[in-house]
Amino acid sequence: MRRTLAVELLIVIGAITATTAFAQDHYAPGIANIRDWIVPAPGLYGALYNYGLLTNSLNGADGNPINSVTFTGPNGRSATLNVGVNVNAYALAPMFVWVPTKKIFGARYGLFVLPSFTNASLNGLVSSELGTGITASTGQFNVGDIFVQPLWLDWGGKHYDFSYGLGFYIPSGKYQILTVSVPVIGDVRVASPDNTGLGFWENQNQGAFYYYPWPDKRMAIENLLTWEINQRKRGFDLTPGQHLTWNWGVSQYLPLKKDKTLLLEVGPAGYLSYQVSSDSGADAGNRAYDHVNAAGIQLGMTLPKQMIALNFHYFHEYSAVNQFQGNEYGLNLSVRLKGFKQ
Repeated sequence: MRRTLAVELLIVIGAITATTAFAQDHYAPGIANIRDWIVPAPGLYGALYNYGLLTNSLNGADGNPINSVTFTGPNGRSATLNVGVNVNAYALAPMFVWVPTKKIFGARYGLFVLPSFTNASLNGLVSSELGTGITASTGQFNVGDIFVQPLWLDWGGKHYDFSYGLGFYIPSGKYQILTVSVPVIGDVRVASPDNTGLGFWENQNQGAFYYYPWPDKRMAIENLLTWEINQRKRGFDLTPGQHLTWNWGVSQYLPLKKDKTLLLEVGPAGYLSYQVSSDSGADAGNRAYDHVNAAGIQLGMTLPKQMIALNFHYFHEYSAVNQFQGNEYGLNLSVRLKGFKQ
């Protein structure tokens, strides 16, 4: 959701940011819980992710907030606009997981589908160098792009879990292209500011390693790598560059009852996400690679026998280049709907 907004920021009657100015990728590293990338016991599961982003800072190539945008049109003329940003984004993502009893290559096997529904309130304050500023807002709640992971393998032991997932994003979200008239420079083709999809397919490889200092797995140390390979963006000669993200976290269970039927889960978490290859195509431009780093905390409650977990987490992004820098919030619920006998 964050990257969807980063390229469709400003609308003011005839002024809108160029669509290729900022980063685009699907994976949101601040949405999942620390232990979410372990394949669970055989069964059918449901989860509900609630994700929010609050920011008033869109950073440029130097890592500092952007205060102005310069447009260059087909006629060669340019115009500079002063910029102010306030973004409130929300995504609702239900998840359905199926884990059969049969193993593959000695690993537990699972698959899942993750549709999304997104909403954003974008408020842009734009003024020309010589004119008066105008405030504009846009927002829409609609279907977003769908993630499908048909291959999810997990090899586990008393002190470790290693999992690998291969999945893809389907460009199913609302995606339209507009032609707007920008003062001085003429017509510019842009992605609609209320799009809820990115307009391209993406392949995702994901590998996770968890270490458990104690055999009862009361503590889990997470290391997760996510590699995104993007396809061409619809309506533009642009293929966004590849991204590599490292999620880290430490999850600690603390019993709230003597029989351990109710557990408190708490621990720090964070991520580092970096663009690792250049955008390509005639519309790609020449921009610095984007990245964003964040740290935060997770707090939740778990009923281990019923396999129900409710978790809240918060992330503060402490540095960003060529994208938004803000604060992320999440409230996630997961439930085992049906267990399978092994």
